[in-house]
Amino acid sequence: MFGSKSLRLGPVVLLGQIAGQVKWATNVPCLQRVRFLSHLRQAGSDKIPLQTHYIKFSSALLPEECEALLKDMVVHDDFLSDVEEKIIFDEVEPYISRLHYEYDHWDNAIHGFRETERLHWTKPSSAILDRVRGIAFPEGKSQLKHVHVLDLSENGFIKPHIDSVKFCGDTIAGLSLLSDSVMRLVHDKDCNKIVDVLLKRRSLYVMRDSARYNYTHEILKKDASIFNDKVIPRHRRISVICRSEVTS
Repeated sequence: MFGSKSLRLGPVVLLGQIAGQVKWATNVPCLQRVRFLSHLRQAGSDKIPLQTHYIKFSSALLPEECEALLKDMVVHDDFLSDVEEKIIFDEVEPYISRLHYEYDHWDNAIHGFRETERLHWTKPSSAILDRVRGIAFPEGKSQLKHVHVLDLSENGFIKPHIDSVKFCGDTIAGLSLLSDSVMRLVHDKDCNKIVDVLLKRRSLYVMRDSARYNYTHEILKKDASIFNDKVIPRHRRISVICRSEVTS
């Protein structure tokens, strides 16, 4: 995995969908807007999930890169109900609360965390995880049986990294419990290509393909948790993560 990087966020593009139209920030060069909109029309708007209230691109990204990320980094807000969040939390809390927060991860990727993996879940929790798997993974796609549970303290954070291809396949799906947060993606070959993703409490994100392999991802620190110039309060956060298996 990659270590921590110092990044400077340049001019950004925020897409939104209002009355079926794509709205661009005024600081984007006109030519880039035209190229991107033309690319969308050629691809067919019905094929592109314009759920862009949660994603913010830096202007360094090419139109085709934005298009790929719109398909490969998807967030489903309000995936969990209050009751469902409590079901998952009540199942993992008795065990994970007995662990101590750690500040030295084996590959230096996480600070202020405790984690576990679970194979067996209660029937209500299993039903929720089946919904996650049904959305994240195509039928027949092999998946890791163990579910990763990561508890990040209020002052904890996840440094920029790309999950090792030795342990994880092309798709990662994560539930966000207890707190909103901001995930940042940075292109592994061009640190000016930055994408901020708003992960609301009780949401589900699905990261695959280009987002999975071409970008580092991180959860921003509490004092850097900002999306679209708005502070996103960061508290203790538990993520429940399903992954696809490595295929040869």
